[in-house]
Amino acid sequence: MSAAPAVHVVGLRKRYGTVVAVDGVDLTVETGSCVGLLGPNGAGKTTALRILSCLATRDAGEVSVLGLDPAREPRALKRRLGVVTQDNTLDLELTVRENLVVFARYFGIRDADAMRRTEELLQFMEISERAEHRVDRLSGGMQRRLQIARALVSDPELVVLDEPTTGLDPHARHIVWERLRRLRADGATLLLTTHYMDEAAQLCDRVAIMNAGRVIAEGPPEQLVARTVGAWAGTIRAPAEPLLRAANGGPIAAHRLGDELVAIFGPSHDALAQFAGDRGLELSRPASLEDVFLVLTGAQLGEDA
Repeated sequence: MSAAPAVHVVGLRKRYGTVVAVDGVDLTVETGSCVGLLGPNGAGKTTALRILSCLATRDAGEVSVLGLDPAREPRALKRRLGVVTQDNTLDLELTVRENLVVFARYFGIRDADAMRRTEELLQFMEISERAEHRVDRLSGGMQRRLQIARALVSDPELVVLDEPTTGLDPHARHIVWERLRRLRADGATLLLTTHYMDEAAQLCDRVAIMNAGRVIAEGPPEQLVARTVGAWAGTIRAPAEPLLRAANGGPIAAHRLGDELVAIFGPSHDALAQFAGDRGLELSRPASLEDVFLVLTGAQLGEDA
């Protein structure tokens, strides 16, 4: 018998005044998987994560997280969750080690176990050499890695990460990716939001693209790309109207990005290259999740909805 989903959501809704933040979201996260929520700013991703993490209440919908309802059993659920929010919630006046030890006490972890777990996490996130430094003296990347370490103090079954690598340099991002892969290998379930398409492709088994509070597409990254835009894409700087007319009804799809900037998508590198070459143009590359979002919404990932 397969394990029950770590997260199961049906018809989730949340409104702030006249603003509908989450508008009927259905979402399932299988135990042991990594699922990413993608979308523009204001799409409802963070609100959905806050509801699942017991940080906000819902207006409607059925929600099960690790078999518990966040609204009815928040204390029991929080003991099994690790949460990394967008905002820096570290105690800046404590040292790196103290942040972890103090947080462990919130979970009733005994001092000896808290110290052991702290040392494990300092090594795991490669911040041992900064253990006695005050947090306000750390770089932004170090602080982000400490936030993730702190979320793992209780050895959570589900780790919820809201844009875990935003603002990190490439080296720090790859450290975080590797650590998240190791968590998966050890049996943890991950649910994250990100604006980085390479991050979603590297880490996620499935992605759900959100816009205006709704999930508008869902699936494994490579399948979502293939069925939405095909295998190849390109960006052409040329007058848009002739290209849009030329692509109409053919194997190449074209989407206006500006008066003289067009994204084109095709089933193969050869088809796309021929379309561009016939017009004295040249540019092709593998299609990506960002192209999927462009086709579905007309916007770039990370922009305001």
